[in-house]
Amino acid sequence: MNAADPVLSFEEALERFDPALGLEVHVELNTASKMFCGCPTEFGAEPNTQVCPTCLGLPGGMPVVNAAAVESAIRIGLALNCEIAEWCRFARKNYFYPDMPKNFQTSQYDEPICFGGWTDVEVEGDDGVRRSFRIEIERAHMEEDTGKSTHVGGATGRIHGADYSLVDYNRAGIPLIEIVTKPILGTREHAPLVARAYVAHLRDLLLGLGVSDVRMEQGSLRCDVNLSLAPRPEAALRDGAGAPPQGPEPTLGTRTETKNVNSLRSVERAVRYEIGRHAAVLTGGAKILQETRHWHEDTGITTSGREKSDAEDYRYFPEPDLVPIAPSREWVESLRAALPEPPGVRRARLQAEWGFSDLEMRDTVGAGALDLVEATIAHGTAPQAARKWWLSDLARRANDSGTDLADLGVTPQQVAEVQALVDSGSLNDKLARQVFEGLLAGEGSPTDIVAARGLAIVSDDAALGEAVDRAIAENPDIADKIREGKVSAAGALIGAVMKQMRGQADAGRVRELILERLS
Repeated sequence: MNAADPVLSFEEALERFDPALGLEVHVELNTASKMFCGCPTEFGAEPNTQVCPTCLGLPGGMPVVNAAAVESAIRIGLALNCEIAEWCRFARKNYFYPDMPKNFQTSQYDEPICFGGWTDVEVEGDDGVRRSFRIEIERAHMEEDTGKSTHVGGATGRIHGADYSLVDYNRAGIPLIEIVTKPILGTREHAPLVARAYVAHLRDLLLGLGVSDVRMEQGSLRCDVNLSLAPRPEAALRDGAGAPPQGPEPTLGTRTETKNVNSLRSVERAVRYEIGRHAAVLTGGAKILQETRHWHEDTGITTSGREKSDAEDYRYFPEPDLVPIAPSREWVESLRAALPEPPGVRRARLQAEWGFSDLEMRDTVGAGALDLVEATIAHGTAPQAARKWWLSDLARRANDSGTDLADLGVTPQQVAEVQALVDSGSLNDKLARQVFEGLLAGEGSPTDIVAARGLAIVSDDAALGEAVDRAIAENPDIADKIREGKVSAAGALIGAVMKQMRGQADAGRVRELILERLS
């Protein structure tokens, strides 16, 4: 396969085939140290400065399990309604990559710490109807992350065509949880949306648990998208192939695995593309190759990686240098009792408390502003006012700069301070936007910016009266209309006064002064 793979339209593909999804989400935990050694896990450190003999796989380096990582794994499993193993152990997964310093990955194979769970997600189709899908969790197991290879030169950023490659082992050994779903069936045209909604749901859940920063752009949350197609019974009969065999288990096609998809939008696009590509291959009479695929964000396509290995190819065997893990039932139940409110329950509660419509709440969540709005309200701001600032001016600036709202540089307390100045009449919305410009530029607190920029509303009657008199003198026709009882015409004079005062007049007081003079 190559970049010119034929692709059937999404609609035509679904006429002939039923998609089956399988999602593997890798979550880097935010522990202070690595999974099996004491090296720090800070993101962005100088390459190869956070390493030791253990995570480099040097002779004599002996691993020790990170207890905080085990606790995080159990909490994730409980939040996904999983059973928690009473006894589990690590295994060696043997394969060679340059970014695997030990030539094996310490992972879990047939004895994961969490298994047999489920979670529900909702999606809204083109018809505007919201539908719920249950995602069954096969397992959530502990392992260590690999290092990171950077291929320099060439046009693709991949090893083919590169001038040389660099390897940074700082990430090698960082605690990782891999969450694997069972085959997700029956999604049909909703498959891309379900995949995106599931990853978004996991991101919210993990943030709520406080176990990861889930920054997809930094690789701390990565998704491998498995997809296969099976012929629809009616399509098979129509094409003369006969109905596919029926049995207790659904018939699944050969799957491909699109690796390390690192944004919600890309998860959705990758599923949609692979459905069309699979359908084109099968319709053309060829077979799907079981392989890994690379997702290309710029072109919106996948390209072939390598043939996908089966479990036996990895030569799993129990890790001899680590003792088994046997979490006590008392510990597990104490962790269960301390779980935070589930994201869906929390959203419903906050929506009711704030009086948001369904659309307003979905937009708030979609913008990644839920926590920010909640914190702003906690500082005394009315819900609609808090939502207005985060989802309008600030969201636009974050989008323009490619930054998450939380990393924009404006805090919920500052937003609340700006709105308090608006509520007191010291600012209007137009002037408040200039205060946010100052905050983004690092000019100090909202009150400092108001003072330094001279932004405070002018409410002095003498200054306002002079501006009103000038506006009346310069607009006699409008003044006559107001004298004749057409009070709505006052808006034009108010605008003229605001222009004179550079938007810093108290519009309500200006209106009162105009009507006093012309009544």
